[in-house]
Amino acid sequence: MLVIRDHGRRADPAALAGKARDVLTLTWDERRWTRRRVTTRAGREVALALPTGAVLAPGDILIEEPDWYLAVEAEPEPVLAAVPRSDAEAVALAFEIGNRHFSLALDGDAFLVPDDLAMAHLLSRLGIPWARRLAVYEPLGAQRGASGQVEAHTHHG
Repeated sequence: MLVIRDHGRRADPAALAGKARDVLTLTWDERRWTRRRVTTRAGREVALALPTGAVLAPGDILIEEPDWYLAVEAEPEPVLAAVPRSDAEAVALAFEIGNRHFSLALDGDAFLVPDDLAMAHLLSRLGIPWARRLAVYEPLGAQRGASGQVEAHTHHG
């Protein structure tokens, strides 16, 4: 079993040319788990033993071997998509989500939050139109710092 101890990195596409691409598809929460066993799309068993606080990002290359490499992809996951009808409604919604320490993503005009009963009740109480959907979830604030590591401040999960 391969053990991955270093968080993902970007690779020069030319260096990957001609190599078989294997994929590890993970949700947002799974991309934050630093210790676990996973199976790649091609059936390879891999153990993640990443540094504490590491977060994988879509496009990261975890392993580069002579004839294949392993890339991270984002798995669509259940979210609630709310579409505020005004700037005031958007500000109120962002405040309420942050006040509950949930993460928030944007997809066009839609605010995305994890599919959670408390969030569904909040959206209904605020009277903001919303729907359940599957989407790739990339919360605001999840960005690469100077170290190349994804940095995200969230208390949900």
